[in-house]
Amino acid sequence: MDRLLSAGTVFRRDKWLGYGLALFSFALALFLRFELQGTLPPGFPYLTFFPAVILTTFLAGLWPGVVCAILSGLASLYFFIPPFDSFALHASSLIAIGFYVFIVTVDIALIHFMHRAADRLLAKKQLMEDLYDQQRTMFQELQHRVANNMTFVAALLQLQKRNITADPASASSALDEAQSRIETMSRIHRRLYDPASVDLPVADYFQEICSDLLQATGARNIVCMVDMPAVRLDIARLTTLSLLVTELVTNSLKHAFAEDGGTIALKLEQLDPHRLSLTVSDNGRGMPETISDTASKGLGTRIVHSLAAQLGGEVKALAGQRRGTAWQVVFAA
Repeated sequence: MDRLLSAGTVFRRDKWLGYGLALFSFALALFLRFELQGTLPPGFPYLTFFPAVILTTFLAGLWPGVVCAILSGLASLYFFIPPFDSFALHASSLIAIGFYVFIVTVDIALIHFMHRAADRLLAKKQLMEDLYDQQRTMFQELQHRVANNMTFVAALLQLQKRNITADPASASSALDEAQSRIETMSRIHRRLYDPASVDLPVADYFQEICSDLLQATGARNIVCMVDMPAVRLDIARLTTLSLLVTELVTNSLKHAFAEDGGTIALKLEQLDPHRLSLTVSDNGRGMPETISDTASKGLGTRIVHSLAAQLGGEVKALAGQRRGTAWQVVFAA
């Protein structure tokens, strides 16, 4: 049955093949009816035509089946129903034709509805397969992301361990910093794997990330401005970019502003068809020259460079700022 349905799909997709099958089935049925003319008893004008109509409808669909039925009915009336070689209708021929029309109509209708039911089942089966593939891909991505995150946490703790080894008195603050980063990463992932958040425009998504950070740090009088086009990023890159933005924005919140507050700006630009640029800047106090070398080797900077490398890009501090600090990340689009 499955093979017949598969074969029939070819005829149903190509209407000319379907109508060609209808003509062939009718011609074969007519030839066989003439061949059996001398061996059949009277009263069987449709004996070879019924199978032709049924087979054509089953393989080629509704309208080829109707064409085969009409041709078969006309041939039966002309050649095999008295008066022969004529389309004249009498009471007996009307009954015969009425019987034929009723039978082929029921057959064609049943087969047509069977096809529609089979198509619906195939569509549901395909939908289930697509959903299964999507869930499997999402599960694999989730597993991969969890593994990467555990590696990220382990590297973070290793870096903090080095800082504690160099300055044991900073142990408490180092652990607090590590805890803060892990909690922030947890919030980002909850937002990432929330379907409502992932489907947001990328500008709205990063605006919510900034709002989370402002709330988490208790920052006052600080505004986060997001300027991003409607680009589409896969979950893996969106996660990495979110962590990178979190690190840069957190750094600005911690070091850039005095009590009067200020502005943090995120700008995403399409440099060319193959590259995107993300700039995170603030109008704070800037980075003093005396600590620039130390900051460039700090934990936060190393994390930012590591995340940029995961995006296949690089990060650099922009020179020439009148006020504040600006970082640019260029990565593959």
